[in-house]
Amino acid sequence: MKQLFEILIVSTRLGLTSFGGPIAHLGYFHEEYVRKKKWLDEQGYANLVALCQFLPGPASSQVGIGVGVLRGGLLGGIFAFLGFTIPSVIALILFAIILKGMDVGNAGWIHGLKIVAVAVVAHAILGMVQKLTPDLTRKSIALFALLATLLWQTAFSQVSVIVVAAVVGFFIYKEQKEDSPSSIQFPLSRTAAVVCLGLFFGLLILLPILRELTASSWVAMFDSFYRSGSLVFGGGHVVLPLLEREFVPTGWLSKEEFLAGYGAAQAVPGPLFTFAAYIGAVVDGWAGGLLATFAIFLPAFLLVLGTLPFWTSLSANPKIKGAVMGVNAAVVGILIAAFYDPIWTSSIFDPMDFAFAALLFCMLAYWRLPPWIVVVTGSVGGYLISLI
Repeated sequence: MKQLFEILIVSTRLGLTSFGGPIAHLGYFHEEYVRKKKWLDEQGYANLVALCQFLPGPASSQVGIGVGVLRGGLLGGIFAFLGFTIPSVIALILFAIILKGMDVGNAGWIHGLKIVAVAVVAHAILGMVQKLTPDLTRKSIALFALLATLLWQTAFSQVSVIVVAAVVGFFIYKEQKEDSPSSIQFPLSRTAAVVCLGLFFGLLILLPILRELTASSWVAMFDSFYRSGSLVFGGGHVVLPLLEREFVPTGWLSKEEFLAGYGAAQAVPGPLFTFAAYIGAVVDGWAGGLLATFAIFLPAFLLVLGTLPFWTSLSANPKIKGAVMGVNAAVVGILIAAFYDPIWTSSIFDPMDFAFAALLFCMLAYWRLPPWIVVVTGSVGGYLISLI
């Protein structure tokens, strides 16, 4: 029980301070789970990130769930998920109830938090470049992933790039041994994994049928959120336009309400998928927000539990390690692409923004100030910049 309590405390702290979206979250996780707590080693973390990049859904949340399961079993995964997710769920439900109709999307402090994201992601990328692309070949794979992801922006571009990188890595590195082999051990059986995968696909098929048969608004909402969480590759920024297509044209909420919630989602820590909590709360109050949260994250949970037992054994196979090394390099390129768009393009508009981002980066990377100080500085600075 002490171990589960520790998982909850650490993940809640991350849920309260992890601003910047999924790419930034991976940097926060690496700092906390690998460097400080040493709950898993560098290669184990890289393997877990590689798997979650393969899967649809919120990659950072899936990595957090995976770390929790590795540390404390199924309950550990649940506690890690709750700690990381609940703070932003509560904040966005409150936004929906209290700030509904207010212009939060153009607030200066929100723009400041977006600039914080630039600094956080840049710091995370630098650390991952050193570890995952140490040689020229893997740097070239990362460059290929960067170019392909930027220039070919479709729903399946990311997973396609990862598959190609896996094939390239398999042929180039299939005989090479890792310098630091992973000690990752997954505590769930393959039987349990198969059950989870069966539930994932079963619900994906069954829910649309139930939606037509029952005509229940709650079943319809559950189906929309579950399908969004199941079929989106690329993380939170990709799910936002999908949710808009699901809920705005159908009249569940207005475009103005959607955009206000989008601004709020950018301002809170934790996973962007918790934007579903805002939509659910607009539709049906607290209960709707909790239902939406459960529905959109359920596929992520089922996929992580259903694939990790197989992934760990495959990644330990010498014939597969080369593919994993290629995937890890491609992840770096994908992260750099996401750093440019949408993080940089939605945050840095003029020299003042760039100068402020450079200051925040130095606070984080060189002065090694706690992330919460960087976040507060970014929020206050963004507000002051808006007054100039």
